[in-house]
Amino acid sequence: MFLPTTSDEMKKLGWTQCDIILVSGDTYLDSPFIGVAVIGNLLTKEGYKVGIIAQPDIQNEHTAQDITRLGEPALFWGVTAGSLDSMVANYTATKKRRKQDDFTPGEENNRRPDRAAIVYANLIRRYFKNTKPIVLGGMEASLRRIAHYDYWDNSIRRSVLLDAKADFLVYGMAEKAIVELALKLKNNQDTKDIRGLCYISREPKNDYLELPSYEEVKNDKIKFIEMFHKFYSNNDPVTARGLYQQNGTQYLIQNPPAAITAKELDKIYELNYELDVHPYYKKQGNVRALQTIQFSITSQRGCYGECNFCSIAVHQGRAVVSRSEESILKEVKKLSKHKYFKGNISDVGGATANMYGIDCSKMLSEGGCADKKCLYPSICKNLNLDHRRQIDLLRSIHAIDGINKVFIASGLRYDLIIEDKLNGYNYLKEVVENHTSGQIKIAPEHTEGHVLKMMGKQNKDYLHKFKQMFDQLKQETGKNQFL
Repeated sequence: MFLPTTSDEMKKLGWTQCDIILVSGDTYLDSPFIGVAVIGNLLTKEGYKVGIIAQPDIQNEHTAQDITRLGEPALFWGVTAGSLDSMVANYTATKKRRKQDDFTPGEENNRRPDRAAIVYANLIRRYFKNTKPIVLGGMEASLRRIAHYDYWDNSIRRSVLLDAKADFLVYGMAEKAIVELALKLKNNQDTKDIRGLCYISREPKNDYLELPSYEEVKNDKIKFIEMFHKFYSNNDPVTARGLYQQNGTQYLIQNPPAAITAKELDKIYELNYELDVHPYYKKQGNVRALQTIQFSITSQRGCYGECNFCSIAVHQGRAVVSRSEESILKEVKKLSKHKYFKGNISDVGGATANMYGIDCSKMLSEGGCADKKCLYPSICKNLNLDHRRQIDLLRSIHAIDGINKVFIASGLRYDLIIEDKLNGYNYLKEVVENHTSGQIKIAPEHTEGHVLKMMGKQNKDYLHKFKQMFDQLKQETGKNQFL
């Protein structure tokens, strides 16, 4: 069921007020790949009345009408810039304005403001004085939760929580944090101990670790490096301590991150998603992102890679949590009955295609190692490196009635395939024979060893070995495919 986006839709449901209103920089696309849709459906399942205002107008005569159309929520506002940081969505790496936005009807990049989390929070306060709490979430808020370097300004900025003057920030994937926050606000309980939550305080938290202050890191690069390393090393749900950072006379408090289990992940992806754009927004034009995600499957979260340029470890986490086969097959059967489904699964994967079912029992029970990475400079022997479970999953999906093709569109981590002496070759053969539309995606990132070392990536020997394996399989299978 789509969540209401207008007062008329609220009336049809018999609602006079929403408990929670979510405001997003994306259009309202009801899919498990869209954060605001996941949060909205999850809160609805918990019994809350949730409405969504997608891409509210910020600069013409419709502004007041747009942001006020659902009224004021009883519990809180949830604000997200959308699936991307708004500055990444709006500008290229050379700081040129992007013309296209895949998450906007009509595909023209004209509806997501720069620094959207800040703009939307200010917009709410402009029209609702002394309103209910404003809660920031999503990629933009999560990755800007402490003092951070901003490429667009070429400066160190404060936590987005302070700049937006919001009340709370939920970081990471945030499903557990937002449900717990909603319950505590409903029951007028203290919210300060929720894992995965940031807030502003007049006092530091005594048992938490202190980060160098905003004023220190703004003026001292060495202090900034010290801050980041302390921050980065406290992102594991098992071992992390709480953090605080002084900003003038205030303190940003970051509680330890929340953990999620495979069973909890199953429940999130088994919610009833429409897999379509809400009719209110669909009539405004084509949404390009729908083509990619409408009939794709998320099989796992997290990434063992921890590449030095990547944000996944501080957002999704460095531990991989895989859904159960039963849950994934249940989702596929539901997809196969969708009115627009034509028989093809676009993708089965996650941050990396081939980490499903590969785990480390030590990491899940004791947390990630503080002194080494899982895949660099070599693959850890504690990692259960076997692609067999992935092969079986792909074959099981393909065997379901109504499924013609199951594609792998996520990128392959080829060093894992090379080092899996049991089933690495068999996995690649399965992908080449049955799950490739013409191109296999890989991510060499670079060709020079010294640059790859700085990135925390394996050397190019793995790429050469993988290409030899791929070329051999191409010849054996007669497939005209490319990397």
